[in-house]
Amino acid sequence: MHYIGAVLYATFLWWFSTGVIFFLNARAPHTFRWSMLAGTVVVLGALYGFWESAKQETLFGAFAGFSCGLLIWGWHTMSYYMGIITGPRRESCPPECRGWRHFLHAAETSLYHEIAIVATALLLTALAYDQPNQYGLWTFLALWAMHVSAKLNVFLGVRNLNKEFIPNHLQYLTRFFRRRTMNLLFPVSVTIGTSITIMLIQTAAASESGPFVAAGHTLLATLMAFAVIEHWFMILPIPADALWRWSLSPAPLARVKSTGGAAPETGSAAANACKDYPAAPRPGPD
Repeated sequence: MHYIGAVLYATFLWWFSTGVIFFLNARAPHTFRWSMLAGTVVVLGALYGFWESAKQETLFGAFAGFSCGLLIWGWHTMSYYMGIITGPRRESCPPECRGWRHFLHAAETSLYHEIAIVATALLLTALAYDQPNQYGLWTFLALWAMHVSAKLNVFLGVRNLNKEFIPNHLQYLTRFFRRRTMNLLFPVSVTIGTSITIMLIQTAAASESGPFVAAGHTLLATLMAFAVIEHWFMILPIPADALWRWSLSPAPLARVKSTGGAAPETGSAAANACKDYPAAPRPGPD
């Protein structure tokens, strides 16, 4: 029962929180300040919940830590999507820009965003230090790791660039995306992600695992499995927007249909796994 409940809970929270972020970022810019205000209230509560749940080696503590870690990550995703915490560069790269210069320009688009994530990771590590429940911290770090992997893959080149996931005010990022059938990092990313997922499942299913470990590892395994699936969305002919069509505004979807799903030179975007930016060789949300 712990396994089924954990899988269903992680699936719903991942799907719904991602959709909420897409929905809020598709609204008019004048709504962003209120969305971020509400989001900040939520994240302050999540930080407190993270701290309290870290002390609890219980079934409830595993679910609470996972939830708080995901909500904290979602705040970072939303703050970037809304253009509030991004980087010193807010313009596209010149067409002739290549190599390390191009890489540095990509990094500049999200420098402050990444610094904020590092600072949060250090804070969460301090809050969870020497505590019995580390699931909240592991959730945040897993999302961060797969977020970086997705960004690297988009920078190096993937097949699917689904423009409906990038708001209009971040369209300059699309000059850092590259369309390719495959890049050399992709098989490494999915292999490592799949291996970690399998190890988490094995630990959760071990006979000596109690409810706390079984539920916590199942939550993490489900999250990692979806992160790997999101990577596959980047190269397989799968309509990623179908999962969150309810949260996307009609205008972006109309643009997709009018272009046949192809990514124009100034209007492409990464799928869900690339929620943030195509940063330096995802982004979240969440």
